[in-house]
Amino acid sequence: MKRFALTLLLGLFALTTFAENRVTEHVFRHKGVDYTYYLYLPENLKADAPLVMIFHGYGSRRIPSVHYGMNDIADKHGFAVCYPKGPKDFKGKNCWSVGYSFHIENGWSRDDVGFTERLVRYLQKRYKLSRENVFATGHSNGGEMSYLLAMQSKMFAAVAPVSGLMMEWMYRDLTPKRIVPVMEVHGTLDKTSAWNGDPTNAGGWGEYIAVPRAVGYWAALNRCTHEETEKLPLRRNQVVAHRYVNGTNGHEVWLYEVIGGKHSWAEKDLDTAAEIWKFFSKYLK
Repeated sequence: MKRFALTLLLGLFALTTFAENRVTEHVFRHKGVDYTYYLYLPENLKADAPLVMIFHGYGSRRIPSVHYGMNDIADKHGFAVCYPKGPKDFKGKNCWSVGYSFHIENGWSRDDVGFTERLVRYLQKRYKLSRENVFATGHSNGGEMSYLLAMQSKMFAAVAPVSGLMMEWMYRDLTPKRIVPVMEVHGTLDKTSAWNGDPTNAGGWGEYIAVPRAVGYWAALNRCTHEETEKLPLRRNQVVAHRYVNGTNGHEVWLYEVIGGKHSWAEKDLDTAAEIWKFFSKYLK
């Protein structure tokens, strides 16, 4: 039994290492700024394959590789995965420029939306990827980046923030260039990205609206007519899926409420990557 367990462990390690070895590192320059990005291309990748962009959280120092669980899903369904790395801000933190209050107060900003659009176009041309099936997800600051792309870019067919926020300035000042389906995964006890929002900037990130309000905003934009709920199989915290359906062109907006969940990718509560791809795959063309 011990020998079998050791063999199984070594096999899993080999699979993980193999997947990590297929993640390649690149540099892309935009407006004088060098961005690093990591690219995962499954062996079964075909021409016109979809592309999923995954954005990290504020201050993340990890090389994403297999952390988000999306590479295994890409192997099953044959899509490319790109993990851009935000260059450092004036605090020395790798991040995405989404209008945090301390960035605005110090006059700091960067054209991360423009970078993303240029990188997507480059990847589409270089690897013959789909021009239509492009999706964005991300954790925390990467979730905010996903919301910002939903507002300011026409390139994305759907977005899926995880522990992400819709900043109040986005809500008040921006009009979406393209109305897209949105999925949010969020813990109700998240102390970093509060479920009930932060109208007074108590957390120091800037004012942002409550998670249910942000989801409701997108459900209204997509003209969803009613809500369907489902309790996912229990792992650690109970996850309740709120799906707003029957929107224009078949669009839906999903909120996965992780009851008691904190600031995380929620991978211990559900198969986050698989659920995100299930959502994205509804909008493949």
